[in-house]
This record gives sequence, C-alpha cells and structure tokens, in this order.
Amino acid sequence: MNLEQPHVTNRRTNVARNALKIIIFVGLVVGTLDMLGAIIVYQADPARMFRFIASGAFGAGTAFSGGAIMVVWGIVFHYTIAFAWTIVFFFVYPWLPILWKNKYITGVLYGIFIWVIMNMVVIPLSAIASGPFDLTSATIGASILIVAVGLPISLLIHRYYTRKGILRANS
Repeated sequence: MNLEQPHVTNRRTNVARNALKIIIFVGLVVGTLDMLGAIIVYQADPARMFRFIASGAFGAGTAFSGGAIMVVWGIVFHYTIAFAWTIVFFFVYPWLPILWKNKYITGVLYGIFIWVIMNMVVIPLSAIASGPFDLTSATIGASILIVAVGLPISLLIHRYYTRKGILRANS
C-alpha cells in the first residue's frame, strides 16, 4: 500500500527521469568527444582504436583477430567508461561544494584525475600491455581527457545543478 501522495511520487519520478536524461546526454557527449579527440590527435583508425580498447578485456590476439564484434565490444567498453565517469561526477558534485568554486578548474582537475586512474589503475589491471612512462604521451593523453571529458562533464553537470536550483547561479 502506497501512503505517499501521488504528486510526490510523480515529482520523484520526474527528478529521476531528468537526472537519467542528463547522465545519458553527458555520457554520450564525452564518449564521442573523447573518441574524436583520440582519432584526430593520434590519427587513429577508429576500428583499430576500438579493437585496442577491447583488447583490455579480451587480449590483443583475440581483439585484433576477432573481426567486427571486437570493434563493437570496444565501443561498448568505451562508452561504458564514459558513462561511469559521468555518473561518478554527477553524484559526487552536489556533495562537494569545493567543486562548485570554479567549474573550469574542476573540469581540468577531473580530466587529470581520470587520466591517473585509467593509466595507473585500470589499464595495469587489464590485458593491455603497458610500456614505460613517457611524459609526452602522458601529457597528450591527459590533455585529451581534460578537453574532451573533464571540462564537458564539469560544465554540463554544473549547468544542470544550477538550473535545478541546487547551486547558486553564479557558482
């Protein structure tokens, strides 16, 4: 038996629906920007790039000889990771007022944070063989994540929470 008023339930449903919409939108935007950034900067063949991503789970031998299904798996993994970073930021942002101080610095720092976690934790735990640290490669990779992922996530989610009245408009 539901003791809540119907308008309260509808409001919660609308809030959840709006949150889901912004998470999907931002996840698709940053996943696409990150992919385009890597393709442009590294002049990468998209199919090869997605096979490389798939190799993290399936190993290089299977990923690079597995045909189109490995490209699909690479796309799935790529966007899953983009959505994961979006979801983390979406739920942490309203609870850490320090993030509201400057949405641009927050975006830059989030991009760097993502690079660190992906390159120091996720990739070493995957089947991708990692080579020695290279400052130039690290700078390029972090720059792509700052511009294509960290900043868009910070700016779009800041705008979402500001419009919802959770943050002050001038935050």
